[in-house]
Amino acid sequence: MKKLFAVPTIREKLCAHFGHCEKFAIVETMDEKITNIDYHTPPIHEPGSYPKFLADKGVSTIISGGMGTKAQQLFTQNNIEVFMGINSENPTILVEQYLNKQLESGNNLCDH
Repeated sequence: MKKLFAVPTIREKLCAHFGHCEKFAIVETMDEKITNIDYHTPPIHEPGSYPKFLADKGVSTIISGGMGTKAQQLFTQNNIEVFMGINSENPTILVEQYLNKQLESGNNLCDH
């Protein structure tokens, strides 16, 4: 089964707050194996723009350091699973850890 993950990045590493990212890594998996990774420049950061942008790309899970409560609600409304509290790492490694059930959600790294 195909599944898409989004990871907000700066210099191709996870960004602590998704709203401050340079690009989103969109990691495609098939049958729980990574098949592709592309980097996409997001639209201007306005309330609700990132959840819609990622939903339109078919993303089903976002792996993030942190985000505000409203953003979490908007992702949920767009049927995107939110997995956060993750420290900076390469997006491929994060998705592999998720697929192997080794990625642990932590505290929201966003303070607003």
